[in-house]
Amino acid sequence: MEATLRWVVITAVAPVAWGTNYYVTHEYLPAGHPLYGAAFRALPAGLLLLGLRPRLPSGSWWWKAPVLGLLNVASFFALIYYAAQLLPTSVASTVMATSPLALMLTAWALVKERPHLPALAGAAAGIAGVCLMLFAGTAGARLSGVLASVAALLLSSVGYVLAKRWNTGTDVLATTSWQLIAGGLVLLPAALLAEGAPPALDTGAVLGFGYVAVVATALAFAAWFGGLAHLPAATVGLLGLLNPATGVLLGTLVAQESLTPRQLCGLLLVLTGVLLGRPRPRPRRRDRARPDAPLTPSGRRGTTG
Repeated sequence: MEATLRWVVITAVAPVAWGTNYYVTHEYLPAGHPLYGAAFRALPAGLLLLGLRPRLPSGSWWWKAPVLGLLNVASFFALIYYAAQLLPTSVASTVMATSPLALMLTAWALVKERPHLPALAGAAAGIAGVCLMLFAGTAGARLSGVLASVAALLLSSVGYVLAKRWNTGTDVLATTSWQLIAGGLVLLPAALLAEGAPPALDTGAVLGFGYVAVVATALAFAAWFGGLAHLPAATVGLLGLLNPATGVLLGTLVAQESLTPRQLCGLLLVLTGVLLGRPRPRPRRRDRARPDAPLTPSGRRGTTG
């Protein structure tokens, strides 16, 4: 159980880091270049992790890594950037708040991890909490933006569960680096074709991309995929609710935005949802009879468990 709690803490690093990514992107990174922004995020992060675990894919990972890179990195990053340009942050975040439920159902379908009632209740509480924190009506919401958010949600859910299913003891840092590099190699030519020359970067943008690549991508994705390898998908999905919660708290602490009573209630609901989905220790079954166990009617020692 101690090891499980340790992995919960490690996995929580990912959504917290992704929550800070909103502020850094908005304040420091150039607008209007979503594909370059995604490529500058993915490729340096993948190369950094590859430097830490310098090994090439082997066997089936030569095709698995590009598939996961397309689902978890290239498609996901591009669709999220596209949706962010069309939707209010509140609407986009509310759609993505359903990701725990999508991840649970996908894991049930692909790896036979049946979601338990506490986890489903946690997902419902978390979605309600995010709605309270961020949702302020659908004014300005465009259908194409909503569809992009839903597509990003579904593709990443499939990609995360496939990464969990395909993990057979291969080093997590190595497989994460392969995904990020594969996704970045898809994004870079797409950016050249769609956005032309790369944007000019000032000092703030360079530092911002450094933070996004190292902390919000390399560290975050390594923690996330490590959690998927060691925890139930339902638990990992519910930890993702810390993403919008971090964004709200960061806006309060750094951007000096006021925290309303409704947002505070939403934060409490999100934390409740995360706690409901925490993994519970399984009672160990004892097959051998204890010396002090009471005699059964047949004259044998009873067993416990």
